Amino acid sequence: MTNVFRSRLALDVFFAAVCAVAFSTQAGLCASAGDVAQAAQPSRTAAEATTPIRHVVVIVGENRTFDNVFGAYVPGAGQSISNLLSKKIINADGSPGPNFSDAAQQQATDTDIYSISPVKTGPFAALDPPNTTDALGMPPRIPDPRFPATLPNGPYQISRYVPYPGGFTGDPVHRFFQMWQQYDGGKADLLPWVAETIGAGPQNLHPASPGNTFQGSVAMGFYNMARGDAPYFKFIADHYAISDNYHQGIMGGTGPNFFYLGTGDIGFFSDSSGRPAVPFAGQIEDPNPRSGTNNFYKNDGYRGGSYVKCSDASQPGVGAIMNYLKSLPYQPFHGGNCAPATYYLVNNYEPGFKPDGTPYPPESANDFRLPPQNIPTIADSLSAHGISWKYYIGGWNNGNPDATWCSICNPMEHAKSVMTTALRSNIKDLPDFFAAAASGTLPAVSFVRPYEFYSGHPADSTISVYEDFVASVANAVILNRKLFASTAIFITLDEGGGYYDSGYIEAIDFFGDGPRIPLMVVSPYARPAFVDHTYYDHVSILKFIEANWKLAPLSPRSRDNLPNPTPSAGNPYAPANAPALGDLMNAFDFTHARSLRDTPLVTRH
Repeated sequence: MTNVFRSRLALDVFFAAVCAVAFSTQAGLCASAGDVAQAAQPSRTAAEATTPIRHVVVIVGENRTFDNVFGAYVPGAGQSISNLLSKKIINADGSPGPNFSDAAQQQATDTDIYSISPVKTGPFAALDPPNTTDALGMPPRIPDPRFPATLPNGPYQISRYVPYPGGFTGDPVHRFFQMWQQYDGGKADLLPWVAETIGAGPQNLHPASPGNTFQGSVAMGFYNMARGDAPYFKFIADHYAISDNYHQGIMGGTGPNFFYLGTGDIGFFSDSSGRPAVPFAGQIEDPNPRSGTNNFYKNDGYRGGSYVKCSDASQPGVGAIMNYLKSLPYQPFHGGNCAPATYYLVNNYEPGFKPDGTPYPPESANDFRLPPQNIPTIADSLSAHGISWKYYIGGWNNGNPDATWCSICNPMEHAKSVMTTALRSNIKDLPDFFAAAASGTLPAVSFVRPYEFYSGHPADSTISVYEDFVASVANAVILNRKLFASTAIFITLDEGGGYYDSGYIEAIDFFGDGPRIPLMVVSPYARPAFVDHTYYDHVSILKFIEANWKLAPLSPRSRDNLPNPTPSAGNPYAPANAPALGDLMNAFDFTHARSLRDTPLVTRH
């Protein structure tokens, strides 16, 4: 299947390049040159959309911050942007800029209890080289020989040492309590220190396992659009719309953020009836440092503690976050959004269903699965209103997944309402998406998750192959001009992957928000070459869907209840009415659709 997909991908990219040239010569080669507004304008009914958008496509890759991808992007005339280059942290050639010290990374010490802002002991004199990964064919966590022995203390251009495209790089730390520390109350100055101290190793004075001293500097890498990196994404930014204020919704990793994308909420440990219950003891998070270390957590991670009872400030790690929320000039959402006696899953565990729909709840502390969930999903809301949807995921293989499948990248696979009903048939393979796009039979809402190799995830993928995937999916829609005439394609990633980002973060509740991640909008109605500063996160996609089809918020505690932001005076990035989340409508101009020549296929710039 992977080889078939690669052939299709190459074909779509080829057509993108051919048609991009054809626009200046023979537009009829690809489609009619008529205005897309003429292509499809069905009459509205109560069940139809409130805007010209009849189809929403959401493409979700993995693990890149906004600055990691767009840190050196220069927008067009009349537009501004908040990134490494605009802040003069870097120069256009990727070298340290006049304000490079604004991104300097600090060292710290915390020998007693977990803190999101531990006592600083001074900046790093220099950063170690990034670590290697298994994907490179080298032993993990040793200095990567492609990089110099030391790097300046701040962001550095990855493609100066690892040519773009191609080249696997290391995978930064990106779990819940670690990410709260990395961003240090908004300072974003502890990313290397956290990575070098949360594992057992020399800096922790703990002999349990080899050190990961070199993992920290991975987080400071970025790609340089000003020098040719990420050309497909630059093309989208130059011709369609992007956001420079879109965020992962949950601090930490892939699983909770995909779950949040589908629910506006976070999963919790429950009994067979779906009521909150106490997890197995070994699965409860404890980020307090172990004896003899300064930040090596007692019980944390993918195969350890991941549940937190955040309604109890005496629980390890909880008080530090809640005290920070209390220090803010506004009240957090629902006081922190922590229900009594509820243990929430803040790191990656598997779904509580097998792909065939069989319930698969955890039975012991060695079963790292979230029990089947009753939390309402966007799929439930759409289905209840007769609005079609599909979740297309690479490697699904009709419910018999192969090695290209990501088991924690589908929020619907956690839901009893989907997995135990006929709605489970709405989970589809990626070839089904391409067939539906070609025939014009896409549902109203399509979620598209790549094969793992194409996800952009560090260590087992690259941002360049995620670009290829995005181009293939977007162009499959754009080539069907009647379909594209009423479509909005949202392109994002699940979370920042532990990379550095210089942007503002709005603390909404105990769980986040987290750092900025890329968000691109491809549509005939997307504002051309527009950089949207409105504050967004993954719930903004849910809010767009809900606003477009007049749907209510998913539950009383889901974050789609939050208002749209009112920008602060003099600061378009920080909502004056915090906490607030936009609905992405500002990225569009629904008064007219652009012509074919103004809505080109996605290609290299």
